[in-house]
Amino acid sequence: MLINLNKYHQNTKHSYMSIRTNPNRVDWNNPPNKFKNYSKDYKRVQLLSENPNYNFLYLLAGISAKKTYPNAEYYLRVNPSAGALYPNEIYFQVRNTDGFEDGIYHLEVASSSAVLLKKLEDTEGIENLLGLDYSVDGFIFFISSLYFRSSWKYKNRAFRYCLLDAGHYIGSIEASAYLFDKNFEIVYDFSKEKLNEFFSFDEKEFFTSIVICGNKKDSKKDSFLLDIPTLDGSSYEKGAISFFYANEMVEGAYKETLQIINKKPQENKAIFNFQKNRFQDTIFQRRSIREFSNQSISKVQFESIFNILNQAITSDCDENIDIFYTVNRVEGLAIGLYKNGELIKNGDFCTKAGYLCLEQDLGKSSAVTFFLGSTSSNYQEVYQKAGIIGHRLYLASNYLGIGCSGIGAYYDDEVCEFVGETSMILYALAIGN
Repeated sequence: MLINLNKYHQNTKHSYMSIRTNPNRVDWNNPPNKFKNYSKDYKRVQLLSENPNYNFLYLLAGISAKKTYPNAEYYLRVNPSAGALYPNEIYFQVRNTDGFEDGIYHLEVASSSAVLLKKLEDTEGIENLLGLDYSVDGFIFFISSLYFRSSWKYKNRAFRYCLLDAGHYIGSIEASAYLFDKNFEIVYDFSKEKLNEFFSFDEKEFFTSIVICGNKKDSKKDSFLLDIPTLDGSSYEKGAISFFYANEMVEGAYKETLQIINKKPQENKAIFNFQKNRFQDTIFQRRSIREFSNQSISKVQFESIFNILNQAITSDCDENIDIFYTVNRVEGLAIGLYKNGELIKNGDFCTKAGYLCLEQDLGKSSAVTFFLGSTSSNYQEVYQKAGIIGHRLYLASNYLGIGCSGIGAYYDDEVCEFVGETSMILYALAIGN
């Protein structure tokens, strides 16, 4: 069932009444599978050594902590995810790179390893399938979504979370590429359906983006076949039965938003000036804060963070995102509502911001509460860019000792009314001490 984009977004909005009349109820004893693991027969490269390329990969999605509860264990990763459900996977092609045979791999988070799905001959490469007129020495990453991991909890709104989390994944790649001095470029315009078929995906998994971290070569590579099984990486088991609940709205929204309209590339590169050892520690120790203390941050801290958010994001389809935010507690800055750095409405809006974030105190007690908005027609691309900006906000804030929390749920139309200008709110986030 294909659906109109505006209809999808309209049908997944939260409102004061919808939260109270249609609450989410899930069986916490039967969460979806968060790890996709291919057969033990495939060769694995353990990412636990001093090889810089292994460390580069580990910082994309490595496990950074474990939490144990009476009935469950939760593994936290360096990349944030709504509800800690991690609905995305990473595959990659690597060529002429220390520590790897040339081939197609899956990043297996559970075992901290790269699984070799297909060894490549010198003449072979996936570039032709992707429509690239060059080959890449280094890494080409493919980011996919297993939407049931998210729809199990978030129902129809899950496609939004899959795309935001994919953006966070891309942000993790960007951050690790900076640490290890690798090129970084996003490709959105490729045949996702062909790549889905190439990897033997069924309707449970689909690709959303590609990231190139390598050197482009003026050469062509031959196509090849990737003979791997279709593998379910999201269903949960109850007894001897595996459960997966299809969501027609999510699947329809994905198909409806595959075509890119009037794409505009961004060729500029981001300029970061982090101290690298400290930044690596920040990546590994990143956490989502659950409570702010109503304390202020300084104007210098805020401006440093805001500068990071506005650095270029190199891609073949750069979408405009407006950054709205309420300054609640920033020393030296007037309180009020801002848009892209300009004060557009004076006043104390911390209580309003908290209400808009589904009446969560996070939006009220923060130093700054952000709302990312856009009028873009390229849904998958703009949502992933919002996730990248959100990831930069996490890392830049944490680097300065400031907490950050992503908020994917808010009263959509009321936020639009509050900021007064945009048709889609993509993401809300809050920072503070």
